[in-house]
Amino acid sequence: MAAGALVVPAASATTGPHQARTGSARADAVQEGLNALVRTDGVPAALAGVRERAGHTRTYTAGVGDLATGSAVPRDGQVRVGSNTKAFTAVAVLQLVGEGKVGLDTSVETYLPGLVHGKGIDGNRITVRRLLQHTSGLPDYVPYLDDDVRPYTPGDLVDIALRHEAVFAPGEDWQYSNTNYVLAGMIIEKVTRRPLGEELHRRVIERAGLRHTYFPAPGDVKIREAHPKGYYQESPGAPLRDGTELDPSWAWAAGQMISTNSDLNRFYTALLSGDLLPKAQLRQMRTTVPAEYFGPGARYGLGIVSRPLSCGGRYWGHGGSTTGYETRGGVRGDLRAAANIAVTTQPSDKRVMERVDGLVDGALCRRVTRSH
Repeated sequence: MAAGALVVPAASATTGPHQARTGSARADAVQEGLNALVRTDGVPAALAGVRERAGHTRTYTAGVGDLATGSAVPRDGQVRVGSNTKAFTAVAVLQLVGEGKVGLDTSVETYLPGLVHGKGIDGNRITVRRLLQHTSGLPDYVPYLDDDVRPYTPGDLVDIALRHEAVFAPGEDWQYSNTNYVLAGMIIEKVTRRPLGEELHRRVIERAGLRHTYFPAPGDVKIREAHPKGYYQESPGAPLRDGTELDPSWAWAAGQMISTNSDLNRFYTALLSGDLLPKAQLRQMRTTVPAEYFGPGARYGLGIVSRPLSCGGRYWGHGGSTTGYETRGGVRGDLRAAANIAVTTQPSDKRVMERVDGLVDGALCRRVTRSH
């Protein structure tokens, strides 16, 4: 079904058993923004979660969870959260730094000898910090993946990247590359001698108290809990196709995780509160460089993005783009609010996601303006 043919059912916001209502004007504005994404921008479904300092949380939905059946969007449903995974991976690496098992300014060659070499690429010159901050100069493997969906090993992904020339010399520039985080995941496995998924669960998911977040195993194509279906277009204007079930191994440590809006709010709040990292490592994580890739004024730390708020100050999160789903959000620097929004397609018009970013900004600033 084409996006323009949607018939949108009534959408609503609600609070859970242990949640309290926020101001109705604000709630209506968040809902109105999600409704506009569906009715005007053709997004099949939009989900949001807003959490305040006192723990008061409100969840929202708009659209339909399945274009074929018109079923309701599950409240706080699970989605593929894409590159939010990078923040989880970075936390695990930084915990190992705090334990003295990994050095931020130690070369990749130390941990993965003989692996990272190619045209203009020398693992002796690339440090762990440069991986986490995207200043390594390593090419991104994603544009060179096969069109056919198939399982990949982390080694496969790195091999694809290393067939191509370095983008710049290590430390001389910034460019987003998923290859960096595949290597970071490989370092975690090498140092701990445990699978990455187990380490992320033990070190991050359990410690943050996340009940609906997991790192799927290779070949696990399904989403475990209630979820809206995710869609993609083969070209702008083409019909939406169901991309919900896929082998996530092509993203691995860079983007494989599944979570919910509420769990992401809990994770980023726990992270910025100092519950997941020692002070020294959290300070390193929050040391940033310019990253306009994420929007005007954005800066990149170690696996986390800082963006300016229209009401002053900044918020911290990451966001994710993957087949069928887009997520945006984070927590205010003063920890007074967290917000996350997911939509169930990758819009071909970048202005749609700019409107999603605007909704996040409004929710964190305790106001939301109309999208249109």
